[in-house]
Amino acid sequence: MEHSDPQGASSVIGVVIIEDQPEIREGLLALVGSADGFRGLAGYGSMVEALKGLDRQLGSSKTAAAWATVSSLVILVDLGLPGMDGIEGIRTLNQSYPKIPLVVLSVFEDDNRIFRAICAGASGYLLKKTPPERLLSSLREVAAGGSPMSPEVARRVVELFRRFRAPSSDSFDLTPQEKRVLKLLVDGHNYKTAADELQVTINTISFHVRHIYEKLQVHSKAAAVAKAINNNLV
Repeated sequence: MEHSDPQGASSVIGVVIIEDQPEIREGLLALVGSADGFRGLAGYGSMVEALKGLDRQLGSSKTAAAWATVSSLVILVDLGLPGMDGIEGIRTLNQSYPKIPLVVLSVFEDDNRIFRAICAGASGYLLKKTPPERLLSSLREVAAGGSPMSPEVARRVVELFRRFRAPSSDSFDLTPQEKRVLKLLVDGHNYKTAADELQVTINTISFHVRHIYEKLQVHSKAAAVAKAINNNLV
């Protein structure tokens, strides 16, 4: 689905969409494909499919012509994907392609998912109810180095950071191992992947997380992540 831009390839933003619902995926491709300055490059129904497709296009000398002529690339990622979920996929994509901005496009607007996605490497977070023109302007914004967020998401981010102001002492008496576990949570790991990373059991991670919550005086992973970032604990 190529789009001929009168300004030339130098101004074209290529968009890749990772969305498991075909009607939404095709609708988004149609939207960006018909907009000036955009080209819908590919749509994938799962993260595994996307990783394979991106590796084929970006890791090969035989890149398709449409991919080779765009000036910048943006990837829109749904969170509720089959198999590897969007947050884990964002972390994987960010490691493989750190210069490509990843923007969440999701129905979810809870604190936990927002912070996990951002900590995993998302450059923006938009809700699926975002109007088409706002979506396109957000894609331009992120391609230019910005971090677009839906108003509801931005408000939740601000409120959560306000809630966790730095106390007089910012060490919280965390042990070295608790700091390592907290760093993994900030990086987007879940209990299983954190256990694999530290080569311990999930029960051990759960034990450390309980103590981290007690010391930080929080009751959720998102709150712990926010407090860790706000207080430069990791």
